[in-house]
Amino acid sequence: MKVLIVCSGKPSNPKWSFELTRSYIYEQLESLKDLGIEYDTYFIEGNGILGYIKNYSSMMKKIKSYSPNLIHAHYGLSGLLATFQRKVPVVTTFHGSDINIKSNRPFSYLASKLSAENIFVHENQPSKINYQDTLHLIPCGVDRKKFFSIDKNEARKRLKLDANQKYGLFAGSFDNDVKNYPLAKEAIATSKNTIELLELKNYTRKEVCLLMNAVDFLLMTSFSEGSPLVIKEAMYCNCPIVSVDVGDVKETISHTNGSFISVAYDSEELTNCIDKIIEIDSRTNARDKVSEYDLVEVAKKVLQIYKEVESEN
Repeated sequence: MKVLIVCSGKPSNPKWSFELTRSYIYEQLESLKDLGIEYDTYFIEGNGILGYIKNYSSMMKKIKSYSPNLIHAHYGLSGLLATFQRKVPVVTTFHGSDINIKSNRPFSYLASKLSAENIFVHENQPSKINYQDTLHLIPCGVDRKKFFSIDKNEARKRLKLDANQKYGLFAGSFDNDVKNYPLAKEAIATSKNTIELLELKNYTRKEVCLLMNAVDFLLMTSFSEGSPLVIKEAMYCNCPIVSVDVGDVKETISHTNGSFISVAYDSEELTNCIDKIIEIDSRTNARDKVSEYDLVEVAKKVLQIYKEVESEN
C-alpha cells in the first residue's frame, strides 16, 4: 500500500522539517513502514487558507507522479486541502490546534466531512466540530527505544549540565504563544528553589531523551493542547511532570506517582507543585503505566484504518 503524507513543513529542507519539527508524524510513519506501508511526503508551505490553496497545483502533481492508494493528512487545514481532490481517499488526523482554536474549526469541520476516515488524538475533539460519525481515537505514540530511563547524573554528564543545579524543562519554545511561557517563568521565579528552566527547542530526539532524564521535572503551561506527545515521552523517561489541566494530560498522568496537575492557570499553585517535586526528589513509575502509547501498537491501529479505507475504494 502506498500512502502520501500531507502536512505543513518546509519543502526546501524536508529532513529538518519532518524528522525534527514533525517527529511524531515521522516516527509513526517509520513504524508503519515496518508493517509494510510505503510512503512519500508532500509538505505544504504557507499560512492560512489562501496560503494552503496556493499549494494545490503542486500537490496534484505529486499525487499524479506518486499514485498513492490513499492520502493521510495531518491537521485539519492540510486535510481540507487534500480533500479538494476527490480521486484519492483521505484520512485526516486532528492533533489539537486545528480544533482547539475556534477560528480553525470551520476548516476542520469541512475536512472531517470530506475525509474518508478521521483520527482524533483526544476524546473531547469531535464534539467541538459537531463530528458524529465513526470515531477513531488514536493518540500519537512513543518510540520506547528512543525514550527510556537512565541515571540523572549520567544524563547531566552527557549534556554537560551542573550536577547540583535544579532544572526544569519547559514543554516547548519560549516564543510559542500557545505554550504560555510567561506563566512558567513566573512560577519558576517565585519558587523557594533556584531553578533553571530549559527551553525544549532544536534538540535531536536523542538529546530530548537525555534532557528528560537530566531535569528535575517537565513543566507544561499551555493554553491549548490535544494529546501532547511530550507528556508521554516524559513518562517513558520516568520524568516528573507539572502541568496545567489542558488536553488529556490530567487523565494521562492520573495513575502515576510523582507528577502534579495545577487545576488553575495560577503561578502560585504551579510553584507549590514544582516545590513538592523538588522536595520529593524522586523519579516516577510512569513508564510502567503507558504501554497503550507504544508506537508499534499505535501504528497497528492506524494500519487497520488504512486497510478499511482501501477496501472501500
